[in-house]
Amino acid sequence: MESVKTDTKSVALKEPLCHTICWVCFKPYNDPRILPCLHSFCLQCLDHAIQKCGSQQLFQCPTCERNVAITVGGASTLPQNLHLRFEVEVAGCVSKLISNSEVSCDHCIDGRNGPAVVFCCTCRQFLCKHCEDHHRSGRQLSKHNIIELDQEGAKHLQAIMKPREHYCTQPNHEENNLNFYCETCQCLIHMCGDCMPVAHNGHSITITELSTIAKNHRSAIEEVLANARETVARVTGAIDVNNKGREHVMLSKMKAHEAIDQAFEALQQALELRKTTLLSELESISLSKTTALTLQKEMFEKVIEEIGYYTEVASHILQTHTDHEIAGLRGLIPTELSSVLRKVEPIHPVPNTHDDISAIVQTDGLIRELSKFGSIFDLSAPSPSLSTWTSTSEAKVKCGFHVKVQSKTSKGTVYPHGGLQMKAEMRSNTGAVVHGEVEDHGDGTYTTTLIPLTTGPHQLLITLDGQHVLNSPHDINVLHKYDHSTLVNVQQVIKCSSAPYCVAIRDNGDLYVGAYDDCIYLFDATGHLKKTIGCHGNNDDQFDYPFDMVVKENVLHVADKSNNCIKRLTLEGTFINKYSTNGAAGVLVDEHYRIYVSDCSGNKINVLDRNGDNILTIYGCVTGDHRFRSPYGLAFDPLGNIHVAASDSNAIKVFTREGVYVRKYGDLKGPRGIVIDSDGYSFVSEYEGNCISIFDPQGSKIHTMLGDLNKPFGLALDSRTNSLYVANYDEHSVLKYSV
Repeated sequence: MESVKTDTKSVALKEPLCHTICWVCFKPYNDPRILPCLHSFCLQCLDHAIQKCGSQQLFQCPTCERNVAITVGGASTLPQNLHLRFEVEVAGCVSKLISNSEVSCDHCIDGRNGPAVVFCCTCRQFLCKHCEDHHRSGRQLSKHNIIELDQEGAKHLQAIMKPREHYCTQPNHEENNLNFYCETCQCLIHMCGDCMPVAHNGHSITITELSTIAKNHRSAIEEVLANARETVARVTGAIDVNNKGREHVMLSKMKAHEAIDQAFEALQQALELRKTTLLSELESISLSKTTALTLQKEMFEKVIEEIGYYTEVASHILQTHTDHEIAGLRGLIPTELSSVLRKVEPIHPVPNTHDDISAIVQTDGLIRELSKFGSIFDLSAPSPSLSTWTSTSEAKVKCGFHVKVQSKTSKGTVYPHGGLQMKAEMRSNTGAVVHGEVEDHGDGTYTTTLIPLTTGPHQLLITLDGQHVLNSPHDINVLHKYDHSTLVNVQQVIKCSSAPYCVAIRDNGDLYVGAYDDCIYLFDATGHLKKTIGCHGNNDDQFDYPFDMVVKENVLHVADKSNNCIKRLTLEGTFINKYSTNGAAGVLVDEHYRIYVSDCSGNKINVLDRNGDNILTIYGCVTGDHRFRSPYGLAFDPLGNIHVAASDSNAIKVFTREGVYVRKYGDLKGPRGIVIDSDGYSFVSEYEGNCISIFDPQGSKIHTMLGDLNKPFGLALDSRTNSLYVANYDEHSVLKYSV
């Protein structure tokens, strides 16, 4: 077994499933079993390998030498390689088909009717002429694929021959098809329902179509393949980064080497220049001293010459002159000779024996400084896997989620430079992806803001130069925008003298309240009453059921229900004009100054132009989901669609501005008022349910506000302060909530 490891490893690793010869026994596979490393061997060969291991709990794959755990039952517990077994069977059939020798009939007992002449691809049997005739005459057998025993037949065999149906392996049960899967053993049961209870007693047995089991396993394989491809892509990217890092290291080494060479070349030049300067100074001093000594020597030699002259003359006079002659010289000889002698008294040679030329070159200190001269710094490159990030405490839908990344080196220290390519994205479990624009601060920190569009589980992925930072990907649960716990806290209660129908807010915080006594009350931002507008009646400055109001272009629009009109007032309450329209229970004005009016008695929405002319009607008296009854409050969502609070339909119906039905949502109890914020969240008052329901942009209810509500009617949303105003009808008050 050991002799084939080295020779076959490279081949088997490339094609672990495609050979029909066992690389241990070098024979066609007999009951091939597949190891976790995906190499297959005969069951008998594996049993032999396991027996050699003795009491050890591991044995090595004969091909790749990977350790495989030995389980109770030995190699027989390993999965069968059914595809490989089929290939071996096909190969055996092909070899018989193309062989020149006779092939015995598989159907005859003793081959008394001669050799086989055909092969049945369905039965997997070689048949003689007699058995072939019998085979073709049978009602069921006549449909089988039969080929001749020749070269042409061999060519068609693999195209015709299909993998076998799998039947029970127990004697006398060969006709029983297998359709059981044991979840305990995690394998197909190779026995029928009659045998299975004995062999798998107590196990969890699932009767499942093979196609279903195969589909599940295919999905698992495809999923792990996708993960493998993604991993390979990431590792390949990491290898590219690694290669770039190696190139960068070599480049930085070359630059540092060049810098060292240049520095020491400069030092050498400086030392040579200093040496030349010192030698020049030495030469100058030496020349000065030798010149002085030469001049002194010449003077001394001249003095000796003069002394010798006067000495010789004086000696001659003493020997040859008489006293009378010597006296006649008048002392000239002593005077001149003394004058010459005075020139050399005292004699001081220049320089003297202690007048040296000294060179002071203190190399010890310079050598010590040179030993410290220059440094090699390990400026570690940034390591994305050690880089850290921080973020805001929680992620909320359609709200900014702020992320800050601090790049670190491979030593865990702060990398103080920018220039890295940071990417950040947030992926929802539905596949939606949002990206953040990254700001590089140049000091190793990067910031970005992501705005998730949906709630629920998300993954946050942050990379630097294509590599994930520490703890990336990171699981994040995106919450709804609103903190439900704060919605039960009433910020302010504004008492009204009559039961309020509706509320409207203007940009300075003033609040308009339409009430049951047919008056409109104007409160300031603190809740103090500023004035009362109108009273009961049908005149221009009077009202009869002011059910809804809205401020648009500094005009207060009032839905005067029983007077069947929309009245337009100044912000101080002075009448401007009115537009006739039946059953005005709700009013809404768009940016083009089209006025949408809900007719609660006519079950329709009338659309008026700037002049009050009806230009469109959205009918609710139709069948199906389009139908709505008793429409009250109206609101626009961020997409421009109209949301209708259909009171008797107990739902919110959504239409385009052209009247095309879109959808419905909510299982409500008498919805009256509705407002929608800039992110698409809907607030709906339920008059019969004594609550406010909050829906996300997809129409799913996320919260129900209860508490002090009693027959809530109209709603208003102040975007400046994120405040929700509720006309609390039976309590004669307006409640202010912070949202």
